[in-house]
Amino acid sequence: MVFADLDFLEKNFIHYAKEDTQSKYANKDQVPTTPGQVKMMKELAGQVKDYGLESYYNEKTAFAIGRLPANAAGIAPLGFFAHVDTVEYDDRFPVRPQVHRNYQGEKLALDEANGIFLDPAEFPDLLTLKGQTLITSDGKTVLGTDDKAGVTGLLAALKYLHEHPEVDHGDVYVAFGPDEEIGLGGQRFDPADFPGVEFAYTLDNGRPGDFEYETFNASAAELKIKGTVVHPGEAYGLMVNATTIMTEFLEALPKDQVPEKSRGHDGFIMVTDAESSVDSARVGLIIRDFDWDKFLAKEDLVRDLVARLGEKYGADRFDLHLRRQYENIYNGIKDKPYVVNLALDAYEKAGLTANVQTFRGGTDGNFITQKGIPTPNLFNGGGNYHGRYEYVTVEQMDQLAELLVAIVSEHARQSREGRDERPLEKYW
Repeated sequence: MVFADLDFLEKNFIHYAKEDTQSKYANKDQVPTTPGQVKMMKELAGQVKDYGLESYYNEKTAFAIGRLPANAAGIAPLGFFAHVDTVEYDDRFPVRPQVHRNYQGEKLALDEANGIFLDPAEFPDLLTLKGQTLITSDGKTVLGTDDKAGVTGLLAALKYLHEHPEVDHGDVYVAFGPDEEIGLGGQRFDPADFPGVEFAYTLDNGRPGDFEYETFNASAAELKIKGTVVHPGEAYGLMVNATTIMTEFLEALPKDQVPEKSRGHDGFIMVTDAESSVDSARVGLIIRDFDWDKFLAKEDLVRDLVARLGEKYGADRFDLHLRRQYENIYNGIKDKPYVVNLALDAYEKAGLTANVQTFRGGTDGNFITQKGIPTPNLFNGGGNYHGRYEYVTVEQMDQLAELLVAIVSEHARQSREGRDERPLEKYW
């Protein structure tokens, strides 16, 4: 069943997908990191005014903020987040969305000259999209489903609420954010832009029905090792080879706690990069786990390993910098079940079967939750995020818009009749 205006969804997604809004970590000291993000957010701040929102662009945080004023009393404000940035891609190739109407599960040539095909034999989820309007890249770069599908679904929901004043709601706040892909946007969000908001939702990756209120705890580590260079012909008892020490460190890391052997609720320690010479070496690591105690144990494992090597080679040869990146949103949600139960009730109201799962990564919601606004993740539709095979359908974005309106409406109903405060179930 069509909920919103499919032409509106298609045109808005294609329009914004074509805008270059890459976030670039090399520009991390700029807010935001690229001017294309500013352009799109200011455009969005203007567009939502057409749907009855008050809006502005926060120059300090680089968030575009909107508020749809309440049309009924006694309903606490809630919020939604969608990020405008995409991962980096080859600047030689602009994003060129391709529309495939009434898709029937066939193999699609995205860039036939270079042998790039979107094939259900490789991506079987495509077979679930028969009859829908499929939008893909041209095979040369990303499409931008992450998160321009979330942006588009949110716009459609706001337009629907504007055109259907019979749907009761409190203040609805929206935030279009920058630099999510490099982990900076959510850190800069100012809760003062969401006054009185008890909880919010991100609209990040996932198929219709997906819902996540548990993410990784995350740290990044950098280990620098200092060697002693001596001519190899005279090195006996004098040379200390930083490459050899680095190899010893890498060999001591647990072999079964790596991403390629982890799934579901497993955590891992991943070597992201390494470089070395006799004189010096450097290793980059990321540490991930859902369970807080196991996460701390992984951090301690790295510290202890460096300490043991320090006893062997001299502590002054090692410089370990371990930096917390984000915490599991479940830590801030577990004692506030309403934000989860409301979403689950709304999924049912919208005719969606909730697929509750762990999010093997992080979202802006990690940082926003730590700022006092519990923020689990819904979905934005599509699949194959961050690559040339990325796709979405108009109908999936329509399902997102319907869910957002259902959340707003159900929150109004439960504000009058009583909140669903059941204790949270464990889905993992």
